[in-house]
Amino acid sequence: MIKERVLSGMQASGRLHLGNLVGALQNWVKLQDKYDCYYFIADWHALTTGYENPSALHDSVNDLLVNFLATGLDPEKCTIFIQSRIPEHAELHLLLSMITPVGWLERVPTYKEKQQELKDRDLSSYGFLGYPLLQTADIIMYRASYVPVGVDQVPHLEISREIARRFNHLYGEVFPEPEALLTEFPKVPGVDGRKMSKSYGNAIYLSDTPKEVEHKLRTMITDPARIRRTDAGNPDLSPVFQLHRIFSTKEEQDEVAEGCRTAAIGCIDCKKVLIKNVFKVLEPVWERRERLMNNPGELKEIISTGTEKARKIAGETMTRVRAAMGLY
Repeated sequence: MIKERVLSGMQASGRLHLGNLVGALQNWVKLQDKYDCYYFIADWHALTTGYENPSALHDSVNDLLVNFLATGLDPEKCTIFIQSRIPEHAELHLLLSMITPVGWLERVPTYKEKQQELKDRDLSSYGFLGYPLLQTADIIMYRASYVPVGVDQVPHLEISREIARRFNHLYGEVFPEPEALLTEFPKVPGVDGRKMSKSYGNAIYLSDTPKEVEHKLRTMITDPARIRRTDAGNPDLSPVFQLHRIFSTKEEQDEVAEGCRTAAIGCIDCKKVLIKNVFKVLEPVWERRERLMNNPGELKEIISTGTEKARKIAGETMTRVRAAMGLY
């Protein structure tokens, strides 16, 4: 039986962290057993905001690849490739730019949000405005049936569906409209209580050492109203307890919550339970990371094989596109 295809990628804009693991990668690992999955490293996308330092891409791409594999993606079950090694993405992006109204791009939710968030750099470039077009090219190139997204990301996928629909209307049916494969992405707090993010400097990275992870968890803020050991706390106000909801068992959560409310345990005791459970998740990742970092030849072969497979499909798609448009 032919499996339906799933496509997803991650931007090569820095090291991956716990939020990426529980928010996406763990789900990707599950999907590879059910679908024909294509997962890519979006290095061109990183240039839309990080264009001033393209030399940093090499390390980011390598870190993503290692973490893709260390967290459980299996090149025997899924196809892993790097965006920039398949120039057909750039060609399709160019052709889509000819038919996409500027107004569609300007109304993408993150267009103005990112401009406000990243005020330290000039984002008045076409590359930044055209980010959704490149993203659309990435998705429809592989004629994917589904794209795993959270509810808040559905508008981003909808513009890809609109662009595919417009292309099909103008030139004939070439692209299926990709559907959202809705996924529940838990909000992972960083060490300062805000959403875990590289840009906030509050992340626990998959490449951190055990000592670094333990230090970050031990110094996390808890209920700000719990000043002394004897003060009762409210676990619902504690970012540490939000992590317990992700990494600890229901029984452990109940025990920690009760201990916090009654001041039967201190914040350090609460964090010790969390550290133990985070380590359970990260230890196999660390072991695989170490093995992969010591085998660059294996990484090169995996990317070479994945790129060859992906480019074959990309080539077939562009043959159809050129024929539909009369660009022989």
